[in-house]
Amino acid sequence: MDLTTAQPKDHAAGFTPRPTESLAHQLLAALAQHRLASTHQLRLLLRPNRSRQSVSQRLNDLLGEHLVDFVVLPQSHRTRIWYLTPKVARLTRDWPALRSRPPYPITSATAASLKTPHTLTVLRTHLAFVADARQRGDEHGHLDWTPEVFHAIGDQDRLVADAVMHYTLIEGEQRCKLRAFVEIDRATMSSERLAAKLIEYARLWTYEPQPAGRRRQTGQPGWLRWYPVFPRVLFVLTGASRQTMDNRISDLKTMATHHPLVAGLAREIPLGAAVLDDLDNRGPTCDVWTPLAGDQPRPWTQL
Repeated sequence: MDLTTAQPKDHAAGFTPRPTESLAHQLLAALAQHRLASTHQLRLLLRPNRSRQSVSQRLNDLLGEHLVDFVVLPQSHRTRIWYLTPKVARLTRDWPALRSRPPYPITSATAASLKTPHTLTVLRTHLAFVADARQRGDEHGHLDWTPEVFHAIGDQDRLVADAVMHYTLIEGEQRCKLRAFVEIDRATMSSERLAAKLIEYARLWTYEPQPAGRRRQTGQPGWLRWYPVFPRVLFVLTGASRQTMDNRISDLKTMATHHPLVAGLAREIPLGAAVLDDLDNRGPTCDVWTPLAGDQPRPWTQL
């Protein structure tokens, strides 16, 4: 179930929230949220209608003030990948919009280089949803996507979601608030390990934390601490041939059908998988998502 409310009648089609902070403030907030980003990604995220030079110049100003630093992406015509300096990373934790952000900043060029491939792919996925939301008039901005979110799932185990997405779908006079756990698969792990991620989400769905020192009792699932409804689970695949990615999606569907705990999750929670190139080229609200408990491709909002 998703949360739906009435949409104010003066809401205009194609609505995009106006920036209320300066570009410099938004650049620092975006880097605090996403940890790493290229100049091009930051422009698409924050100022899609402005020139690359305008964003690049402001980043260079922040570099001169020792607020940000960068590494150069190999074999990329000297593409800069930006991150916050350690002092600024600590300061941004107290910003109201970032207080729930997990405190795992990039603190060195070496750490940035090691994190770059996965982190930039996660942000690329976010940008596909941002661009689609702007075109549709939905609400989804640079702080509506939180990478690397941890949840306890029992037995001292933790689920680490690549990202949690918040998205407000606007249809006529209705505003529907959607949430999703997003898993980015770059084909760097086995297909079996990828499919096993569904077991972790099923464990989160059923996990009931027990107060220390008390007898075991039936309570509410732990996820209610963070979400009014359990988020849908989206897998985004890239980094392999189309056939390989189709096979990996097939393995996800098999897990959703045959594992009893995951099958229970699939009956109640929308689960889907899509190829990142399709999100870039066609958009997330096109029929590019394979339902893990169904058959025909559809938009992620209709899984």
